[in-house]
Amino acid sequence: MAILYNEQAKTFTLQTAKSTYQIKVDEHGVLLHTYYGAPAGESDFSYLIVPEDHGFSGQPGDVNDRTYSMDYYPLEYAVYGNGDFRVPAMKAGRAGAVPALDLRYVSHQIYDGKYALPELPAMFAGQESDVQTLEITLKDLYEEIYVKLFYGVFAEKNVITRAAAVENRGTSTVELGRMMSMSMDFPDEELELLHFYGKHAGERQAERRALPHGITEISSGRGTSSHQHNPFVILCEKGATEDAGGCYGVSLLYSGCFRIQMERDQFDSLRLVCGLSDDEFSWTLQPQECFYTPEAALSYTPDGLTDLSQCLQRAYFDCLIRSPWKNKKRPALVNNWEATYFDFNAEKLLAIARQAADLGLDMMVLDDGWFGKRDDDNSGLGDWYVNEKKLGCSLRELVEEIKKLGLKFGIWIEPEMVSEDSDLYRAHPEWALTIPGRQPGRGRNQLALDLSNREVLEYLKGCIDRVMQSADISYIKWDINRCIDNIYSNANPQLSQGAIRHLYVLGLYELQEYLITRYPDVLLEGCNGGGGRFDAGMLYYAPQIWCSDNTDAIERLRIHYGTSFGYPMSAVAAHVSVCPNHQNGRVTPFQTRGICAMQGSFGYELDLSLLSEEDKQEARRQIELYNKYSALFQQGNYYRLSSPFENRDFTAWSYVSQDKTCASLSVVFTDLHANPKPLRVKWKGLLKDALYEVGKETYTGAALMQGGLVLPKPRCNYDSYMICIEKK
Repeated sequence: MAILYNEQAKTFTLQTAKSTYQIKVDEHGVLLHTYYGAPAGESDFSYLIVPEDHGFSGQPGDVNDRTYSMDYYPLEYAVYGNGDFRVPAMKAGRAGAVPALDLRYVSHQIYDGKYALPELPAMFAGQESDVQTLEITLKDLYEEIYVKLFYGVFAEKNVITRAAAVENRGTSTVELGRMMSMSMDFPDEELELLHFYGKHAGERQAERRALPHGITEISSGRGTSSHQHNPFVILCEKGATEDAGGCYGVSLLYSGCFRIQMERDQFDSLRLVCGLSDDEFSWTLQPQECFYTPEAALSYTPDGLTDLSQCLQRAYFDCLIRSPWKNKKRPALVNNWEATYFDFNAEKLLAIARQAADLGLDMMVLDDGWFGKRDDDNSGLGDWYVNEKKLGCSLRELVEEIKKLGLKFGIWIEPEMVSEDSDLYRAHPEWALTIPGRQPGRGRNQLALDLSNREVLEYLKGCIDRVMQSADISYIKWDINRCIDNIYSNANPQLSQGAIRHLYVLGLYELQEYLITRYPDVLLEGCNGGGGRFDAGMLYYAPQIWCSDNTDAIERLRIHYGTSFGYPMSAVAAHVSVCPNHQNGRVTPFQTRGICAMQGSFGYELDLSLLSEEDKQEARRQIELYNKYSALFQQGNYYRLSSPFENRDFTAWSYVSQDKTCASLSVVFTDLHANPKPLRVKWKGLLKDALYEVGKETYTGAALMQGGLVLPKPRCNYDSYMICIEKK
């Protein structure tokens, strides 16, 4: 059993392959968090709680014991208003009353299978027996406010999911000011924070630091999970490495504004809360209404950062990504964006497509500029009809010509946005998020449509249908190119405007669910100006996400490195682009650009017809290699062999197949030296006693992992090396 309940001790013990998680109902009905760490059986860990009369730490009103205080006890779901002055997970109350809560245990259920979250992405069970669910119901001591805590235990995947729901069972309205997915208290261990900050064209830069006393926050108020911060953090033991040390991963399956707070308190304990951002958040619950939070996924391992990453990567691949494309070879494609930008017609596109077919690619993707009045990024968004005058033909005619070349066809859309210079905006200005009486703030000279408005959602569903039915389309790249502000819904002025941010995200999920349900064979790729919405929530709808608008191979080393800590590498869309690079002007060898792009779902973003014969030959070799080893790159275990933040000389990574019979090693040299020493890399994850063919030589797995492989001397700056090996 993955979930064990001890009636006498009132403990719930959740067991996974590499962790134990324990909750206890104490004598006052308060839910305590007593343990999360390495496997430890069913022992009641509440013995670690030391009652003490601490000054300025008060007691609940029904407890006459000065050694008992919510202000320092380890709580399972912390709330505002019960004497706990640390960051809360929930703040709510009856409308017009002080938002104070005091939640106590009422009941619980344990059952096979996974709980459901209406309208929200969530991990799922492959089979009902793969997952067990624990539901714990709590009630406020004074009001008819019930809170249900959900736990999904994926024992073999080493993952526990958490979510919460609040129900108003009273006769008055209830106002929510904060409703997080989870909170968790850690004892006085010196845990370090590893998080992934960034910017547009520089997402998910790994940063590790000690946690000071006080509150440390990772959050986004931009309407999306954002380029700047990612809704995924790691807490690790001081000194933890890739291969050893305790590591906790916490990931929020949500694509909008979020907040992760960590508070190191007066007694050196640490609290982590994770969920929806409560900036401008307010939600009114009428009698008998219920509100569900997004899901959070937790994983703990005593075996280091690589093991934590692989647990999450495999769990997401198997139990979060639903697309039938997850087990198919992702198409090696060419996208016309950096080749043409807005300046194209059918003949230009067909010239690229002919070369793509000649090189052996699978798909041609038409990016921005094919619809409405759209010759730059200042107009046309919202007018999702084909500009046949610009193309010189219909979209169907263009696609048929591309299909004759043996290629599939994909297309770019940005349905969440509207240009003020568009037929849609002129007809329905009230459909945009704008604040009455104010000039709207703009981003990329565009506005966001109000996805909390049912009319907007139905209009966009019709647009999706028109696009998908206009031609044989196999792939959709769904983009968004601004932050979401001007938060006011003209359609719902009576609704709390604090609900609009969350309703926007629910509208987005509804649209993407509509697309993949109505067109189940389409490959959906997420995008938000690159990687501004690269989160686990998106993976529920799109099996791959455009990782960054920065296509420079060397900067992508850091972006891919940071991304790999919490997400499957098959989700990383990466392309070979032209040099000098359009984002930073750097020149890198064509081979290096290909090796870097093969870390994820592979493609090209340049005018293939302008390549030299030498580069065309290299492209053919890359495409052939990607096709041959696509299963390895998409489903193999990924190893970070060196850090681009620490190793100035090279960055190295490898893939090893699940059965360990096939592996690849890739290296990009990032600095050169006169009179250099030999460089070597040690493989990981091979079979110790197996023999592997490495070029013309044969080595044991133990030799390659303990002794390593001596790298060839780089021929130029940013040179690279890649080798694939197989077990004899």
